[in-house]
Amino acid sequence: MQQRFLGRSGLKVSELCLGAMTFGRETDEATSHRMCDTFLDAGGTFIDTANVYGQGTSEEILGRWLATTDRDAVTIATKVRFPMGEGPNDQGLSRGHIRRQVEASLRRLRTDHIDLYQVHAWDGATALEETLSTLDALVREGKVRYLGASNYAGYQLQKAVDLAAANGWEGFVSLQALYNLLDRELEWELVPVSVTEGLGILPWSPLRGGWLTGRYRRGMSGPPADTRIDEAAKQGWGEAWDVYANDRTWGVVDALDAVAEETGRTVAQVALAWVKDRPGVTSPIIGVRTPEHLEANLGAVGWELGDEQRARLDAASDRPLPYPYATVTADPERS
Repeated sequence: MQQRFLGRSGLKVSELCLGAMTFGRETDEATSHRMCDTFLDAGGTFIDTANVYGQGTSEEILGRWLATTDRDAVTIATKVRFPMGEGPNDQGLSRGHIRRQVEASLRRLRTDHIDLYQVHAWDGATALEETLSTLDALVREGKVRYLGASNYAGYQLQKAVDLAAANGWEGFVSLQALYNLLDRELEWELVPVSVTEGLGILPWSPLRGGWLTGRYRRGMSGPPADTRIDEAAKQGWGEAWDVYANDRTWGVVDALDAVAEETGRTVAQVALAWVKDRPGVTSPIIGVRTPEHLEANLGAVGWELGDEQRARLDAASDRPLPYPYATVTADPERS
């Protein structure tokens, strides 16, 4: 597995990132540890979790595994933002909440530093200066090595980048965001900001909860029972059947099927290969539940899509741009 620089930082991470959201939820601890071992054996070095995953359970499971391996061989990313208690200050990006949660994450992960500490989403209730200055202090203290953002809008990301630079604070080196063949809105603003400002993009849900695994086909009237897509409708998750069961999705699936047959790869491997090599992308996050899923997803590396195959997938997943993107170009003189 190739190692790539995370944005303009000096940190190298593997071209796939193992997502630990399933640890302690769909996946028990022994299996989670086995998947971490498999990932490292395949050349993976980058694992992503969050304090809110299982209210700390994912970090605890990862921490017990981390204690058995070479800490310097693994890049650990975690996050802060969402509620970790019932109190009025147990959520958000205030100085107090960040300080409490970074210490809690360090304890659960059994480490003296977090390689990549990410704000899990924008906090409109806390002054950005308070958040960024606190994160800067954590880097200076050695508790955190690098900083990242997740689930930001374009203007929010640009504002954070500019404010950090103006004050001489450590800035974000990455953006974790929804990105896959069915969800390309990231390209309208967030990709240009990330590329221009030197942030590496870490796509979450690169297979959109299962839609791009080859399990869903044109003509189906609903998802199979006990699948993530079936559960999504009950939980109100974004990948619900009614959101994606449309002609555009089936066109993307048809194109994936064709390219998979041509390349001798699975539909999921083709979908991962597409997003892995998009402009600005450093490492898609694969959130697997079983060792079999992990082994299958690892087949997305070590080969590349052809230009014509990539163009077909681009065309199948493209959609008309809304205003103002359809009328604004990067270079007005060439419009």
